[in-house]
This record gives sequence, C-alpha cells and structure tokens, in this order.
Amino acid sequence: MNTKFSETEIKEIEKVSKKLRREILEMIHNAKSGHPGGSLSCIDILNVLYTKCMKHYPECEKNPDYKNRDRFILSKGHASAALYAVLSHCGYFKEDELMTFRKFGSRLQGHPCCNKLNGIEVSTGSLGQGLSIGCGMALGLRLDNIKSKVYVYMGDGELEEGNVWEAAMNASHNKLNNLIAFVDRNRLQIDGSTEKVKSIGNINEKFKAFGWNTLEIDGHNINEIYEAIEQAKQSDKPVVIIANTIKGKGISFMENNPNWHGKAPNDEELKLALQELK
Repeated sequence: MNTKFSETEIKEIEKVSKKLRREILEMIHNAKSGHPGGSLSCIDILNVLYTKCMKHYPECEKNPDYKNRDRFILSKGHASAALYAVLSHCGYFKEDELMTFRKFGSRLQGHPCCNKLNGIEVSTGSLGQGLSIGCGMALGLRLDNIKSKVYVYMGDGELEEGNVWEAAMNASHNKLNNLIAFVDRNRLQIDGSTEKVKSIGNINEKFKAFGWNTLEIDGHNINEIYEAIEQAKQSDKPVVIIANTIKGKGISFMENNPNWHGKAPNDEELKLALQELK
C-alpha cells in the first residue's frame, strides 16, 4: 500500500469535496434539473482521482505529453454535474461557466459531450456502454505502446446491463491491466433499491469469476480511495474498485433517498443543503 495522507491533507481534500458538493447543488438548482444523488455519491472519488492520482492536462492539446494522459469515462453520464465541478476545479474552464449547466447552447450538457468540452474523452449517458468503450481505449493504448490508464466510472444499477458483463469478459481475455473500473455501490437507482429492482448479488465475486482483480472500499474515505487506485495501477489484470457509497452524501435529507436520483432542489432545499455544507 502507498503512504496514507496526513490528517491535515485529508482535511484539505475533504474541504475541496465540500466545495464541489456545493457547486453540484447550485448547478442543478440553477438548471432546475439534474441528478444530485449520484453526483454527490461519486464526488469524493473523482476529487481524489483527478487531484492526486490521474495524469491529465487541462491545457489539453497544447501539452506535448497530452497523448500520454490517462483517460476517464463517466459511464453513468447522468452524474455529469460532479465531473464538471471537478474539471472546473482542475482548470479546464472557469468556475462561472458552471452556472450554464443544462442551458441551451452550453458546453455543459446534461450528459458529457466530447464535442463540446475539453476533458471529456467520450460522450456518455447510455448506461452499460462505458466499460466496452474503456476496453477499446485500453486496447488502443496498448497497440500504440502508450503506458497510460483508462478509468471507467459505473453506477451499480448499471451492472444490470448485459453489455457490462460482455466487456468484463473481453477485458479479462485481453489481459487489460491498463483498465481500472469503479462501481459506485450506493445501492439505489431511479426506481429504488438495486436489490429490489434487479438484484446484482455479490459484485466482488462476479468480477472475480470474470478474471478481474477486485478491491472493495469505503467510497468516502480519502485514504482508502487513494490507496485502492494506487494499488490498482500495479495490477497484472483489469481491476474493479467497488466503492461503498451513500447516495446524496453530505446532505441529510438526500442521503439514501431515491427520490433525489433526478430531482433539483428548490430554493429552500438548496438553502438547507448549503447550510449543511458550511
């Protein structure tokens, strides 16, 4: 395992996560549409990944090392508000553009669009397809002899899609050790509990049966997130990091509440939420 962060470093990272959570809520409130629950559950992982673990370049094509960047695919594209907040924080665009989220003509589409914004590798949102795209990218990097990683972020409800398991088989067959997947295991989807909608069982054992290495973490524990990513980089197989998270994390009335899957907070709800994030 890699060296853990100090308590001071953890507080600084958590401070950034709080800022990003505020921005997510403000964006969705301003747009009067969006997906707060799954955006809030994944933001700690995206924060650590982009600020501490992943090679990426906000200046994009101007950087001579751009082709050697790591690739990130937000397969659960409806959580785009989280990705935009992180990209803005990392310098891909100015913070004030966040308030154009989901507006007509905005670069910040409801689902990430690679033709609109630097930092978006592929347009996503049709659930179940991100891992297959990730397999293709990982194979392409190998053919070009580029030693970069491909990260794919999936929701747990998304694992009900058969295409995910075809991709899992493909990744194992091709020994794609440059592919790292996350599963946002918040146990909720738009219609309620993942176990009631269509039970996906033991995700860890399923991926192991397909020939993957697996890691299971608390998706809100900064050290666990960091250590899992750094460990996954050393794997000789594709790796899935199963992150146990809380849908709506950080807002008491949103946590573990499926009603906040795709609902924008009104003025009073935003005010209450922002007070909790002070």
